Amino acid sequence: MSDIANAFTDEVVTNAHAKLVSVPGIDGQVALVTLDNGFDHTKPSSFGPGGLESLNAALDEAFDAKPAAIAITGKPFIFAAGADLKGVPSITSREQGLELGQLGHKVFRRLRESTIPTFAFVNGVALGGGLEVALHSHYRTVSSSAGALGLPEAFLGLVPGWGGTQLLPNLIGASNAVTVVIENALNQNKTLNPKKALELGVVDAVFGSADFLEQSLAWAAKVLAGEITPERPEIDKGQAWDDAIARARAAVEGKTKNFAPGPVKAVELLELAKSTDITDAASLDKGFAAEDEALADLLLTDELRAGLYAFDLVNKRAKRPAGAPDKSLARKITGVGIVGAGLMASQLAMLFVRQLKVPVILTDIDQERIDKGVGYVHSEIDKLQGKGRLSSDAANRLKGLVSGSLDKSAFAKTDFVIEAVFENLDLKKKIFAELEEFIAPETILATNTSSLSITKMAADLKHPERVVGFHFFNPVAVLPLLEVIKGEKTDDATLATAFATAKALKKSAVGSADLPGFVFNRLLIRTLGEVMNAVDEGTPFEVADNAIAELGMPMTPFTLLGLVGPAVALHTGETLAEAYPERFHNSPGLEALVEAKKSAVWSWDSGKQEVDPEVASLWKQGDKPSTAEEVLERTRRAFAEEIQIMLDEGVVAAAEDIDLCLILGGGFGFWNGGITPYLDRTGTSEAVNGKRFLAPGVASVK
Repeated sequence: MSDIANAFTDEVVTNAHAKLVSVPGIDGQVALVTLDNGFDHTKPSSFGPGGLESLNAALDEAFDAKPAAIAITGKPFIFAAGADLKGVPSITSREQGLELGQLGHKVFRRLRESTIPTFAFVNGVALGGGLEVALHSHYRTVSSSAGALGLPEAFLGLVPGWGGTQLLPNLIGASNAVTVVIENALNQNKTLNPKKALELGVVDAVFGSADFLEQSLAWAAKVLAGEITPERPEIDKGQAWDDAIARARAAVEGKTKNFAPGPVKAVELLELAKSTDITDAASLDKGFAAEDEALADLLLTDELRAGLYAFDLVNKRAKRPAGAPDKSLARKITGVGIVGAGLMASQLAMLFVRQLKVPVILTDIDQERIDKGVGYVHSEIDKLQGKGRLSSDAANRLKGLVSGSLDKSAFAKTDFVIEAVFENLDLKKKIFAELEEFIAPETILATNTSSLSITKMAADLKHPERVVGFHFFNPVAVLPLLEVIKGEKTDDATLATAFATAKALKKSAVGSADLPGFVFNRLLIRTLGEVMNAVDEGTPFEVADNAIAELGMPMTPFTLLGLVGPAVALHTGETLAEAYPERFHNSPGLEALVEAKKSAVWSWDSGKQEVDPEVASLWKQGDKPSTAEEVLERTRRAFAEEIQIMLDEGVVAAAEDIDLCLILGGGFGFWNGGITPYLDRTGTSEAVNGKRFLAPGVASVK
C-alpha cells in the first residue's frame, strides 16, 4: 500500500468500469468508462487514491482495446464530486500531499495526452476533481439536468490541484477562469449550471437528460467524422490576462483579507498559467508540478482543516440540530400569521408563503401599513416571475395566499403566528395576550426577538408552553441561520414544530437557551463593544475598525454597525449590559451617535471612506489609545471568555454550535472554522480558559 493510501483506509472507492460500445457512424468501438462508487446519488462519487487507481486501470483496459474513442461518464445524476476529503485529516506529511497531487495528474493527463480522441459525457454533478477529469478530456458534453459544475476548492481552502488552474484559463480565458475558480468559489460556493458552462466554454454541447448518453455518443460520432468542430477561442495572453489576475487578487483581498492561504495560492497558479502551453507536455509538467507543491503545502495548514470542519458543520450538523426533540412531535402548519407589516415582517411573509405555500396573514396598526406589507410580498413575487423562477400561474397562486387584516380574529385559522415588531418586551407581551383571545390553544406563538427573554414574554399567558423564540437574520432571504430559543415552559411539541418549520423554510436552525442575546448577537455585541470601547479610550477609528480583520468577519465592525443600525446595536447592548454588567458596557460614543440620530460612523461624501465629521465631534475620546495589535488581542480574549461562559451556561450544546451560528449568521470565515478553531490556533483559548475548545485534530493539523 502506498504512503498516501495509508491515509485513506476508509475510502469509499469510486470504481471505474470500462466497456466497449458500438455507435452508428463510428468505425470501430467506443470505450465507455463509467465512474460509480456503488451508492445512489445521495453519496456522490469522489476520488481518493483507490478511485484514482481504479480509473487508471480502466484506462489501461480502454487503451488496450484500441478503440475509436474513449469516453468518461458517471452514475445516475453524478459525474464525480471531486477529491475524497474524508482522508485529509489523516494526512500527516507533506510527502503524502505531494503524492496525492501527482497521482491525480498522472491518471487524468492520460486523457489529455491520448492519441485516441477522449470525451467527457458529464451526466450530472461535476465538481473539483470531477470537473478536472472533464477538462483533461479533448471534448465535453453536459446533461441539461446536471446539478452543479464548478471548481470550489478555494472556498474550502485548497486549489484546483489536478489541472484546473492550468487548463481552465487556457481553455476559456483568464477572466472567465477567475469567475469560476475565485469569484464563484468565494461567493458562497456558487456553481455553474449547464447553460452557463456552455456560455463560458467549459463544455462544448448541452443535451437533454432523457437520452443524454445516446445524444452524446451521436455527437461524438460527428466530431470524429469531422462534421462538427467545437469552437476553441483564441486566448488573450496579454493585458487581458493581467487584468483578470488583478481582479482575482482584489476579490481575494476583499473576501478574506488574504488570511486564507488557499485562495491566495489559487491566484498565483492562475497567474502562472499564462506561461503554460497546454499543448506541450514539458510546459504542463511545470504547471502541474506547481499545483502539486501547492496541494502539498495547503493540506498541512490549519486553515484548510478549519475550512473542512466548517464545511462539515454547515452540511451535517446544521441538518441535525442539537437539542431538537423527535420530529414526530412536530405539528403541521397550514396557516401563518405575522404581526407587523414592516420590512422585516414583509420579508418573513415572503419566506413563509414561498416555502410553505400556505395562507399568510399580516396585521399592523393601520390599513396603510398592511397594504404596504402585502404589496411588498406581491412585488417580490413579481420579481421572481420576471426572472423566470416562477410561472405566471405559480406567481398568482402565491399572491392569492397573502392577505392582510386589521382584525386579529383572522388569525383563528392559523397554526403558527410570529411577531416582528419593535424590541419592547411590554409591547410583545401585550400582542401575545391579545392573540390568545382569537387563536387555538395549540397555535404556536413565535417571536423574532433578537435578545429579549422568551420566558418573560410568555409568563402571563394562558398557554406559555406554546411560545418559542424564532430569530431570523437580516436580510431574511440571504442569511441561512435561524436561532430557535426554548423558553422555561416551551414544550417539546412546540420546539419540534419550530425546528421542523425552520427546515421547511430551508433555514439552518441552532437551538439556544433563553439567555440575553442568545448566541450570535451576544457574541457580536461583545466584539463590537471591545472595538467601540477602544475608540472611547482614544484609539483612532481607522485603527480600531481594521484591527480585527484576522477574525474572519466579512466586514469591519463600524461597517457592520452601519448595516445593523446604531440604535438596534445600542438597544441590544443595553439588554446585555443589564444582564452582564461586568463584561458588557455601554459606549458613550455610541449613545451620542444614537441620540444625534446618526446612521453610521463612516462617510463617503468626499469619495473615500472617512469618519463623518459630525460623528468625530460627537464621539468624545480619551487619551489612552491602543495599537491595532492590542485591539485584536483584547477582542480575541473577549471572544474566548464569552464563548466559555456561554458553554458553561448551556446556551448551546457545544462549541460547534457557536461556530455554526457565526458562519451562518454572520459569514465568518471558513478558514477560521467560525471562531473557536482560530482561538485554539492562536493560543487564546488556553491563555483565557486554560483549555482548548476543540480537541487537537478536529479543526487543526494537531
